[in-house]
Amino acid sequence: MRITSLVSTLALLTALYGCGGADDAQSTNTGETKQMTAEPVKEDIGDLFADISLDETGNPAADKLLSPYDGPYQGVPHFDEMDLDGLKAALEAGMAKNLAEVEAIANNPEPPTFANTIVALEKSGDELGRVFTYWGIWSSNMSSPKFREIQGEMSPKLSEFFSKINQNEKLFARVKAVYESDVMDTLRPDQQRLVWLVYDGFASNGATLEGEAKERYAEINKRLATLHTDFANNVLADEENYVTYLSADQLSGLPESFVKAAAAAAESRGRAGEYAITNTRSSMDPFLTYSDERDLRETVWRTYYNRGDNGDEYDNNAIIAEILALRDERVKLLGYENYAAWRLQNRMAKTPDRALNLMEAVWPAATARVREEVAEMQAIVDAEGGGFEIAPWDYRYYMEKVRQAKYDLDSDEVKQYLQLDKLRDAMFFVAGELFNFSFTPITDGSVPVWHEDVKVWEVTDKSSGKHIGVWYLDPFARPGKRSGAWATGYRSHDTLDGIEKSVLSSNNSNFIKGAPGEPVLISWDDAETYFHEFGHALHALSSNVHYPTLNSGVRDYTEFQSQLLERWLSTDQVIDNYLVHYETGEPIPDELVAKIKAASTFNQGFATTEYLASALVDMRFHMSDPTGIDPDAFERETLEELGMPDELVMRHRSPHFGHIFSGEGYSAGYYGYMWADVLTADAAEAFAEAPGGFYDKEVAESLVDNLFRVRNAVDPAEAYIKFRGREAKIEALMRDRGFPVPGAETDNKTVD
Repeated sequence: MRITSLVSTLALLTALYGCGGADDAQSTNTGETKQMTAEPVKEDIGDLFADISLDETGNPAADKLLSPYDGPYQGVPHFDEMDLDGLKAALEAGMAKNLAEVEAIANNPEPPTFANTIVALEKSGDELGRVFTYWGIWSSNMSSPKFREIQGEMSPKLSEFFSKINQNEKLFARVKAVYESDVMDTLRPDQQRLVWLVYDGFASNGATLEGEAKERYAEINKRLATLHTDFANNVLADEENYVTYLSADQLSGLPESFVKAAAAAAESRGRAGEYAITNTRSSMDPFLTYSDERDLRETVWRTYYNRGDNGDEYDNNAIIAEILALRDERVKLLGYENYAAWRLQNRMAKTPDRALNLMEAVWPAATARVREEVAEMQAIVDAEGGGFEIAPWDYRYYMEKVRQAKYDLDSDEVKQYLQLDKLRDAMFFVAGELFNFSFTPITDGSVPVWHEDVKVWEVTDKSSGKHIGVWYLDPFARPGKRSGAWATGYRSHDTLDGIEKSVLSSNNSNFIKGAPGEPVLISWDDAETYFHEFGHALHALSSNVHYPTLNSGVRDYTEFQSQLLERWLSTDQVIDNYLVHYETGEPIPDELVAKIKAASTFNQGFATTEYLASALVDMRFHMSDPTGIDPDAFERETLEELGMPDELVMRHRSPHFGHIFSGEGYSAGYYGYMWADVLTADAAEAFAEAPGGFYDKEVAESLVDNLFRVRNAVDPAEAYIKFRGREAKIEALMRDRGFPVPGAETDNKTVD
């Protein structure tokens, strides 16, 4: 079990938002880098765990969750047999065995060594890790009232379990002894980084505390586990409970494909003959873009952006206030000024001020562009005699009118060429060209799935046919599935036991399933998100690390690889071969492609500002004194101070900002998308400048070798310099978004 991920694992168990699961995606590849192939040190831990057995549960369902994977591809999870009746017993048995393993390491009479301490920790916790796989499916893909009840009961117990490991004095003493010993100089670079990650994982999470401070730290973690779970479940409750149903006379302006999907969604909810606008972004966004009914646009907008903020039993404001107070108290026990300072110490940004400097450098250009966009939209409203000023529920609708007027580009026309299955094939093509991967569907039923919508593929090396892993795809929205898109995995790559592990990686989306036999058509933005999440899967599948912990990620870096993959959607090879009309099969016309590329920086004011608003509020939340905080008032006052335009809102308002309040994966870290986007824009220019463009073999090989395969075995800042030959610069981002490039002083500003 990856000891450095103890806290993030708990966050994963409570909820996964956005790309929250990317750090835990898994990997393998035939390529090897020099540092991975050096002569290994002794890694045999002998019979350290010989006397430790799994507790008898007396529960067949629990035994199944704990049992090794079986079947092909080195074994796959028993998703078709998972039973909630076994979850509690499985968790308890898995925790008991893992604690026994930890005690054996901590109490080993032999002097601490890299093998008997660090490697031993890497080899512990297998059974519990398998149970976490099923928990993640129930939490994110197949939630139910029964699971949420178990989740509420077990999350605090899991927090106590993690605290027992993090605060095990004997264990930390052994880890520290290895970290401070002369043997560090004899280890390979990846082994040295592993030792540092393990040591820092303890030191940054309370291992150095004593007495009452140690007890209070554990109490805070236990309470936070409950609060994170409650927050996520409240948001899910509002997403399930607030569905807007339309009649046939309320469909004006909506594309036929959307109408069919809304009819299917209503019928699946027992409302045949009506049309359901579900309370998720994938339903809200196209409705606000196309619906001619302004009053309904406002209704759908308010329903979506008020999730967790309705003053009822699912209201999250009091939960946010308590979370902020507890996080602040906890890090001050460790001696940090605020939560953000603690969170960023080992990120690429290093300090909150550096993260703020980046965001604040972009903010003026973004809001200035919003003013330009609003002026263009208001001119249309006035010309139509609308008699109103642009409101947040009007932005997408009139933005689309401006797009059509300015670029003669109709988003619905573009959607006719964006079929979900064809885009998946395009992603496979890109993976083949850049990574030499081949994807073959597995249709014989040998790989169990948790829902009939889930499909699986075997991933192999194109040249050698070598097995790499299995890729799962769960593309459609349904009740009990959280909103958004994310990547995760069920087994990571490592060679710790002398066997190269087969990777089990997964992508999950919330597209609206079409009527039977109808293709699923999506927007250009959704297509970019599809590629984005696939980038996380490729990062996982590419890994060649030796130790499980080195598959972990640095949050403001892990989004870079996925954001970069979005760029291949607009390459000629993808456009010419995979963007075909869903009815005629004709390729997308050259003139429409030209319009798409001409409009590539369109709406960047909206997109950048709504994101930055969320990232800035997140950072300010975690840099401020939370005493007596009113989250709604804090959000409002912070946005006023920033000069937030009235015509739009934060991408994620605080009461449903699951990235930062349903766990700690992105807390004080939502800025990371912008940090990663600087890397993305800079790296994209490396491809653009290469003789072979985005399919240049030399640049692609450097990208995969230096930035994908090494995962967290190399410091991200060093890895990027190896790829690019220098640090990334912000000017690439400004050019990429069509913003004015600052003067020479800012041109040379780097993010590393």
